[in-house]
Amino acid sequence: MANTFTDVKAREIDFVSRFAQNWDALKNILGIMNTIKKQSGTTLVAYTAEATNGLATSPAKGQPIPATDITVTEAAKADLTVEKYRKTVPVEDVVKYGATVAIQKTDDAFLVELQNNVLTRFYNFLHTGKLTGTEKTFQMALAMAKGMVIDKFNRINKTVTEVVAFVNVLDVYEYIGAANITVQTQFGLQYIKDFMGYSTVFLLSAPNVERGKVYATPVENIDLYHVDPSDSDIAKLGLVYTTDGETNLIGFHANGDYLTASGDSYALMGMTLWAEYIDGISAISFGTSNNTAGGNTGV
Repeated sequence: MANTFTDVKAREIDFVSRFAQNWDALKNILGIMNTIKKQSGTTLVAYTAEATNGLATSPAKGQPIPATDITVTEAAKADLTVEKYRKTVPVEDVVKYGATVAIQKTDDAFLVELQNNVLTRFYNFLHTGKLTGTEKTFQMALAMAKGMVIDKFNRINKTVTEVVAFVNVLDVYEYIGAANITVQTQFGLQYIKDFMGYSTVFLLSAPNVERGKVYATPVENIDLYHVDPSDSDIAKLGLVYTTDGETNLIGFHANGDYLTASGDSYALMGMTLWAEYIDGISAISFGTSNNTAGGNTGV
């Protein structure tokens, strides 16, 4: 006879492992260098930085050295909070479809929804990019989006190794026509490597990226902040979640509910993709009103 406890624990481990593996893949695609553990309730801050008077002239011998004023200003804030989710599978579904389908398929869908929740918030954050402009064509919008972020980081003496872009999939295929390009899919995302000077171009759909918009930022500008669900203070509540054991991005627990004759799955997480410099994100519009769906152009 199967050990039910062992089966449930194995399912929990599988869930958090797959979630962590997907995020590792995304971090590699994006080039994210920093995964930062934060306490729940932490406020995330994005900044703007500008040399307000340019580089001060070098003084004559024996004269005071004038200051070069670089002003750093808080531009956006968001709370990093614990998020709680629950998925329920009624016993009727197990009887009708079998445990493998009723449980595993819904686990898969649950995992995708949790991942997309984090990504959607990041796409919305990109819409607030401060480096805005308008170009005539998709090609020029991509070129200027990259040029503007490189110029910005040069002016504040920040290193840029690679730049990634986020575009509407229909704009890409309208531009390339019948050209043969390799579109890769991972983590549920479509992307092109080494396209028009970008390390990665992500192909998204509205409303994440509207037609007629290009968003770009250096990989150095993207951090992944998270709360650790295995934190001892959380365990003091009697809430013990299975975690991946490395970065602990998500906690997962499954148990049966006799009151409703169902199986409940609980996910605990606190994850945010965040850009340190909001004026290190370009949000470029292009084309006419016929192919621009009126997306958020930033502030």
